[in-house]
Amino acid sequence: MALFKTINSKAKTINSSGFGTNASNYGGRFVNKNGDANVKKKGIALLESISWHHFMLNIPRWHFLGVIVLFYFVANLFFASIYYWIGVENLNGIVANTNLEKFGQAFFFSIQTYTTVGYGHINPTGFWASFVSSIEALTGLLTFAIATGLFYGRFSKPQAFVKFSENAVIAPYENGTALMLRMTPFKNANLTDAEARLTLGLSVEENGIMVNKFYQLPLELDKVNALTLSWTLVHPITEKSPLYNFTAEDYASIEGEILVFIKVFDDIYSTHLVKRTSYIFKEVVYGAKFNIMYNRNEDDSKTILDLQKLNSFEKVTLP
Repeated sequence: MALFKTINSKAKTINSSGFGTNASNYGGRFVNKNGDANVKKKGIALLESISWHHFMLNIPRWHFLGVIVLFYFVANLFFASIYYWIGVENLNGIVANTNLEKFGQAFFFSIQTYTTVGYGHINPTGFWASFVSSIEALTGLLTFAIATGLFYGRFSKPQAFVKFSENAVIAPYENGTALMLRMTPFKNANLTDAEARLTLGLSVEENGIMVNKFYQLPLELDKVNALTLSWTLVHPITEKSPLYNFTAEDYASIEGEILVFIKVFDDIYSTHLVKRTSYIFKEVVYGAKFNIMYNRNEDDSKTILDLQKLNSFEKVTLP
């Protein structure tokens, strides 16, 4: 990030961002749109750098199901190969003429053993076949217990079901302008005691060295009792704001980033939940205002919240 505009000297910097101060060693945005830190870790073995529990809980549901199904079939192919190597004659009940049929019946016997179904049509005879089948049965019990725990963990994992607008806007506000961004709940969850913080991250030159500077952006309203409709966060751009005197050209040319942090209380989970995102300056629309997302229904008995209008805005002329 490089900044060639003089920042308002009245703006107060903060040192608790967690992103360091050495701008020359930092690349890209600070926070991705999904809220994860834009950091790639190295210098440690791959298996040590990954928490498989977190990985399995966070991947998309179809990836999760794909991993479970793939592991299930690979495990049974592995045990079927062992039975075939030992000799299918040690599996009493197999009737096959070709090697493919023998392997296929060993595979389905493996599935019956792995799932502890045990139809009884085929049973192991001899020490090694019985030994392998007992190990497979234990493996099946353990892996199904782990899979059940992961399914429950994904189902019961507390999440803040809040969406942010794709863009922030610089909009008219009172006698001046303000930075605005919008959020809304999108599922049937009751969210209360919502709090929000905005932080501006910039790289500035000090004594010939590029350093990261972070500025707290005070909000018109940083707490609401209940998050039921849309909530527009408003940072008035006054003389004390680090964004004071920024023009449309500045937002297009300067590499800055607005970090968003919210905390809400979910009465079903009975705990506080957090959500993060960020907007780089190229995602800030200069001279626009958000359109209203909600209106009354036809018989005036309910409020309709249109989630498709979350990022709906119109261009306006700034004072």
